Amino acid sequence: MPKHFYPALIIFFFGTFVLFLVWSAFQASTEGTQVTDRDYYSKGLKYSSTVVEKRVASVLGWEIAAGYIDGQLQIRLQDGKGHLVSGAKGVLYLNTRPGIELQKLPLKEVDSGYYQTRVPSVLTGEVSIRVEFERDGARINRQLLITI
Repeated sequence: MPKHFYPALIIFFFGTFVLFLVWSAFQASTEGTQVTDRDYYSKGLKYSSTVVEKRVASVLGWEIAAGYIDGQLQIRLQDGKGHLVSGAKGVLYLNTRPGIELQKLPLKEVDSGYYQTRVPSVLTGEVSIRVEFERDGARINRQLLITI
């Protein structure tokens, strides 16, 4: 065995590295290896493709308008395109007096996209309410200030 075989070993490893480098550059410039899929992220991650995610995304454009007529609070719910949203379950949370727990009132759909509930007659002046609508797993919350 030769006394100084290290230079030959270094040249061998350097040559192997250069060959691997040339081979990698060639693979990158052509089709590449067949091991990976070019559309991996579009196939594997599929953002906003599940039913629940699509429903949640549909809520982003929802708008709420409220009106108070003869003791009834009426709320109009529409989507971003101006179409009325029907079939949602609505709940109204209001504070009758400071320091008292929120009162929970269910909203009943009286017409397509119109929901209403009777507000207690003890409320007067400006009242802060929270409205929550839920439909098919999608939910929206809004804080409103109404004058009674």
